[in-house]
Order: sequence, then structure tokens, then C-alpha cells
Amino acid sequence: MLETGPHLVLPKIENLHKLDVYLKNGGFDAYRKSIKMTSDEVIAEVKASNLRGRGGACFSTGMKWSFMPKGNEKPKYLAINGDESEPGSFKDRQIFEYNPHQLIEGILIAGYAMGIKTAFIYIRGEYHKWVKCMQDAVDEAYAAGYIGEKMKKTFGNDYTIEIVVHKGAGAYICGEETSLMSSLEGDRGYPRFKPPFPANKGLWGMPTTINNVETLATVVPIINMGAEAYKQIGAPDHPGTLLYGISGHINKPGVYELPTGTLLTEILFDLCGGVPNNKKIKAIIPGGSSMPPLRGDEIEGVRMDNESLRKIGTYIGTAGVMVMDEDTDIVKVTLRIAHFYHHESCGQCTPCREGCGWMEKILKRIYKGEGTTQDIDLLLSVASNIEGNTICALGDAAAWPVRGFILKFRDEFEARVKKQRSFISLNVVHGRRNTSQTLVQTV
Repeated sequence: MLETGPHLVLPKIENLHKLDVYLKNGGFDAYRKSIKMTSDEVIAEVKASNLRGRGGACFSTGMKWSFMPKGNEKPKYLAINGDESEPGSFKDRQIFEYNPHQLIEGILIAGYAMGIKTAFIYIRGEYHKWVKCMQDAVDEAYAAGYIGEKMKKTFGNDYTIEIVVHKGAGAYICGEETSLMSSLEGDRGYPRFKPPFPANKGLWGMPTTINNVETLATVVPIINMGAEAYKQIGAPDHPGTLLYGISGHINKPGVYELPTGTLLTEILFDLCGGVPNNKKIKAIIPGGSSMPPLRGDEIEGVRMDNESLRKIGTYIGTAGVMVMDEDTDIVKVTLRIAHFYHHESCGQCTPCREGCGWMEKILKRIYKGEGTTQDIDLLLSVASNIEGNTICALGDAAAWPVRGFILKFRDEFEARVKKQRSFISLNVVHGRRNTSQTLVQTV
């Protein structure tokens, strides 16, 4: 029987989104505990817990906090990344809807630890419902004295922080931390070169830390239970619980909070009821559409934590598990993913701007049965030339699934192409130049 473990981020408590219910269940106890510690002690505790960022990069949260400069010579900012636009990822909106005050408490703890006075919760532009959920919670917390100047009286401490809920620009690229900052400043969501890193030069040129929604919500139970107890949950190198978003061909899709390192097969078959009509699994994407896929015959024994997945050539990403049954058209799936990344590319970097469009055109050709075997190798070449050659990771996100599906399912791509293709140019003049015909120019 699958052991679901503790529910640290999404406790099964009715009406937890209401402040009075949250307070009755230990709300803001972790913050009260934090302000009895020094800021360095809070950062040390988070670092000791080995909390890894839940936004996809899996970077040490405590380490990121430690990069924030000391002192208050300049304004410092905290940006909370809720721009959940990765296909297959839908976990952060559960926090906005069901446990927003834990996110607020996590913001207070992070702000106190880094000496930050202003925080921005950046939420995906299409998340109209969840923007309202979060704004309602922030308004409720302000009115009750848990945010802003009234905090001094509520907690008996001089520290205060202001929280702004910001509706995003409706672009996937704004989930990249430097694009998010550009968008918050009112500019087009273009990624920035690093260095300088946000901790040194972020929002409006000031020191800034960017954390994912789930990451900050997880800080609260870490402070409550202590780093050592938290480290005992889940995988040793990637501890704690994760919000797994299970979608696709599965009987019981949804968001499940489970310890890291849980067997993928247990999640799919014991918890989610397997595949409809008992069909076989053809492919799995383990962490949102940008992660390299796994074949259905590779998932036995796979554990859902970043270190385990890294060993088999993929990553945990946002823990958005996308399931595809035996009848899935892999070429069509690859084309659909490539279309998304082409559409969402900001166009700043040539490899991404041109390469994403090029990959989509080739995949359309293959899908229509007009491609050749050379097109398959061309796709791999284009993907390899995009990866690692762009300012941000969107290029990698576009290249990985295309390359991954070809390497895992090359037979399906080969079955859709011709050995040769006759090419008829739409430009008659240029088409004839490559023939033995003599061109006659008339005036």
C-alpha cells in the first residue's frame, strides 16, 4: 500500500483558505518562531533542511537566500513566481485556492530572513480565478494585521513587509526569473543576461530574490518541525514532499502531495488507478512538457525525485506527470509541444527564435507524411544547436522534448516519413535556376 506521508503544503483541513481557520490550525506560529531567531539563523535552518526549489531548477533555497546582501542601504525585493504556464503543471494554483495564508506566512519568513520590505506575488495572467483567491487572502491578512504596518502590533516586532499581488503578462517566458522581473517593471518579458544575478541587480536594479510559490509555502513546516525532522521525509538528496500534478491518460488525475522519491508506478497505479481501459503506457513526461520523456517500459523502479530521474536522463521539473497510453500519436504530441514553445519564444535569441520555428515546420512535414529520414536527423541537429545557446532556459525546454521523443520513439517518426521527397519550389524562377533549362529574361 502506498504511504502518502504528511501533507505539509496542502493539509486536508476544510476551509483552510480562511484566515480564522488557518489561525486555529497553527497559522503564523512558524513566523512567530522565526522572529525569535536571528535572520542568519533562519537562513541556516532552511539551508540545513536541504529544501530544493520547487519551480523546476531544484536549487538550494537556503543557499539562494544567503546570496542576498546584508544591510538596508538599498531597497530589497522578493518576487514570488506563480507564473505557472508549463503544460502539465497545475500545482501552484492549489495553494492559491486552498492554502494561500501559508504562502503569505512563508513570504513573511523569507522577508524577515533577508531583510526585505516589499514582496510581489506574480501570478499567471490567465489565472483569473486564482489571482482573485490570492488577492482576497492578502486583503484579509492586511485587515487582520498580519501584513503591513499593523504587523508591529500583531507580532510585537519592528519588522514589516508589504505584499502586492501582480497579474502576469500571459506569457510562458515570464516564468523565467529575469523575464518575470522585466514584466514586473512594466517592460516586455525579455530574459536578461546573468551575471549580474538578481541578488545583486534585480528589480529596478536592486537586490532581488525569486522563489516559487510551493517553495515558500514549504518553508513554514520546515520552521515548525525543524530542519532535521524535515530531512527525514522523502529522498535524502531531495527531501520533503512534492505536489505532483498527474494528467493525461489516467483514471484519477489531480494534484497529490507525496514524499519525494515515491515510486512512479505506485503513484500511477496505486494512487491514480492506472490507465483507462487497462491500456499500456507508451510514454511518460515526468516533470512538465519541457522534460525529456520516458518510455512506458522504462518506468518500473523509477523514483520521483530529481537525483533519481537525473540518472536516467530526465528531471523532476515541476513534477507535472503527463501520461500517454498505447494509442498516443507520438509525432502529434511532439508537434504540439514544439508549437507551444515556438509560440511562446520571446524572439530575443536567434537560436530559439529561428530554431523553434524550424523544428515546428519540420515536424509538421513529418506529421503530414511529407518528410524524409533526413528530416529526423535535421530535427536532432536543430535541437542540439538550440540547447545551451540562449540567454534563458526556454531554448533547452523546447529542444529537450523534441530530441527526447525522437531518441525514445525513432521508429514512430521513421514510419511517418518517405525515403525520398520531390521538392517543388514555390518560386518558379529560383526553382529553374537549379535545372539545366536556360532562363530568358524579357524586358
